[in-house]
Amino acid sequence: MPIELLMPALSPTMEEGKLAKWLVKEGDTISSGDLIAEIETDKATMEFEAVDEGVMGRIMVAEGTEGVKVNDVIAVLLEDGESAEDIGAAPAKAPEALKADAGAEAGPSWGSDKPATPVPAAPAKDGTRIFVTPLARRIAADKGLDLTQIQGSGPYGRIVKADVEGATAAPKAAPAAAPAAAPAATLAAGPATDVVQKTYADRPHEEVMLDGMRKTIAARLTEAKQSVPHFYLRRDIVLDELLKFRSHLNKQLQPRGVKLSVNDFIIKACALALQQVPAANAVFAGDRTLQFEKSDVAVAVAIEGGLFTPVLKDAESKSLSVLSAEMKDLATRARDRKLVPHEYQGGSFAISNLGMYGIDNFDAIINPPHAAILAVGAGAKKAIVDEDGELTVGTVMSTTLSVDHRVIDGALGADLLNAIKANLENPMGMLA
Repeated sequence: MPIELLMPALSPTMEEGKLAKWLVKEGDTISSGDLIAEIETDKATMEFEAVDEGVMGRIMVAEGTEGVKVNDVIAVLLEDGESAEDIGAAPAKAPEALKADAGAEAGPSWGSDKPATPVPAAPAKDGTRIFVTPLARRIAADKGLDLTQIQGSGPYGRIVKADVEGATAAPKAAPAAAPAAAPAATLAAGPATDVVQKTYADRPHEEVMLDGMRKTIAARLTEAKQSVPHFYLRRDIVLDELLKFRSHLNKQLQPRGVKLSVNDFIIKACALALQQVPAANAVFAGDRTLQFEKSDVAVAVAIEGGLFTPVLKDAESKSLSVLSAEMKDLATRARDRKLVPHEYQGGSFAISNLGMYGIDNFDAIINPPHAAILAVGAGAKKAIVDEDGELTVGTVMSTTLSVDHRVIDGALGADLLNAIKANLENPMGMLA
């Protein structure tokens, strides 16, 4: 029977995307591994690779269509001996038609007068989506396999054909009484669109629709601020020793074309601090925390219309020059929207540096499941009292550590921020 090609989940958190471009047309022969479409997620454009083989029978979603839900049917592939007559008469949906059909439950019919119900992604026992290719899902259904018991070998753990071909169905257990469902938590979303529009109807304005990135930022940070119990710790950090040390290192590194920034030192200081206070190197995972051996540090990078947080992995073991080069590369590709999901997902800790924009201090919002984020302000000349009690002038940088109280308590957060401060005020120690 015809094979339904479904909108892929190109990252673990993707819920919908834009079908930016078809790389094939109806009637083309498709082989496993062929690139057939470009899918635009909230932060990147990625290529969709075919898993099954056949002939492109019908394109169901036109290129340029936005808001295509993961697991929606986007095309139909014909197997040997099948023709376009085996496909229902539904035409490809244009962007406007797709929006008009939003919320409809019935899917297109494949050679039947009855509307077929699209097969949803298999839910795991904890409620998360299981990623599975259409062919693997069909084989699993025919064999009576429980997809929650199969380990996927494809990208991001996706279950593919090879994973289900050799599997056998487990015997069914007696049904257990289902626990009462907990009431779903609702998050405040602010006034409805029409209410806001009416309020400002008499004032000249222009409506700017949110793109995928801004929608994601709005949803995730609203959820983070409302559901994560933030608390804040603040320390001033004296930068004079670091600035002298940086100047000396940059002179030595000049022949190699390397120029270290203060931000490079901050990344290194945070990575080492997570090793010095290992209990803080963790993320929140529902009924548990995950504590990590390595320091994977995310750094906020502003781009037009939003931001990325590329992750520097194993940052504690990398030299300052390596961190500097890696950060420059990630930031450049972030601004060009060329990062792939594994480069901006993950990490346990983040840095947001607005000091370069002249901001003295601010409080950053934690990006779940991270347990903390360091907000970095500008270094400024201020009067300070030195160790001998003498009044002098130094370069002082304000920092604020936003902490998830579910993972890190006050004393532990203080230990982490104090370790960051100690590393930055004694920069030579970071090279030991």
